[in-house]
Amino acid sequence: MAFFQKLIKKFTNDKTSDDQTGKEPSKGKAQPYFGTIHPDPNFNASRDAAALQKAIETKGVDENAITEILARRTNAQRQEIKAAYQKDTGKDLPKALKSALRSSYEDVVLALLMTPAQFDAHELRNAMKGLGTKEKTLCEILGTRSNQEIRLIKAAFKEAYGEELEHDMKGDTTGQFETALLNLCKASRSEDPNIDDGLAKSDAKALFEAGEKKLGTVYSVFIDILTSRSEAQLCKIFKQYEKIGTQGLNTVVEDELHGSLEECLMTLVKAAWNKPAYFAEQLHLAMKGAGTNCNTLSRIIVSRSEKDLQKIKQEYKRMYGKTLQEAILAETKGDYEKVLLLLCGEN
Repeated sequence: MAFFQKLIKKFTNDKTSDDQTGKEPSKGKAQPYFGTIHPDPNFNASRDAAALQKAIETKGVDENAITEILARRTNAQRQEIKAAYQKDTGKDLPKALKSALRSSYEDVVLALLMTPAQFDAHELRNAMKGLGTKEKTLCEILGTRSNQEIRLIKAAFKEAYGEELEHDMKGDTTGQFETALLNLCKASRSEDPNIDDGLAKSDAKALFEAGEKKLGTVYSVFIDILTSRSEAQLCKIFKQYEKIGTQGLNTVVEDELHGSLEECLMTLVKAAWNKPAYFAEQLHLAMKGAGTNCNTLSRIIVSRSEKDLQKIKQEYKRMYGKTLQEAILAETKGDYEKVLLLLCGEN
């Protein structure tokens, strides 16, 4: 959290005038790509499907061949490989790989064959099924996805499990935490790039009066504002809050809120300031201390590999003084290590 305290303090003083002026970004320009996976220019779905069939049927299984194919193709290309495998062999590729592979390596390979929405739905389901709930996973996914991504996740969840995502969430969460998650599930959060200065001032005042200024905390105010405003608008609110509060809003959220609700709303705060830094922090925590949280490690690397993994790698190096690849080499091994490193790309 220390990194984000410094980051938010710095941004309070000099947060970009370009994206805080209320002007809409210029349109028509090609958006830069910060993923680590690029389309194979010589892609042939049937050829890859045949190579995967051979790798699966080889005595002992050729994991290297499986890794080289799937970790070097985009998600769209992998979907074509799945279809070609089904057409050419009459078999389901994920099922064939599941029967041939094991452990965390198997999990990554199967994740690569899902669409992004299917994978997020799968991770949300796993976070809620069985005893206990993995609240951090729920916060990470719902707190960092766009409205369109959340709508696709909900559709994938319904198709895969026959239940509405909200139905399962109500059964596994309670209270203010449940309210915050259900707000995010509505996929109605503002994504307007324009900044409303007047609204930012009134929101900052409302947050101050609901937290610092009051004995006790009005949780509903924090939930309503943080789950409905755009990331750009939240940055402006944080800046306005510095003018009236005795401490930064990130510290107030930590002090006033607790448990899963704090985790959820802090995810929104961190993602608004610097989403790649948020994911870098989560990767660091997944590998910190005794044991490695392979679920979190795999999920972030797979889900961000065609979004912003290059930026995440840059933030990781800046925040922790070593590359993400170096951390992976120290914490993992075997085929699992190889596939993660390949997805991370070059430094």
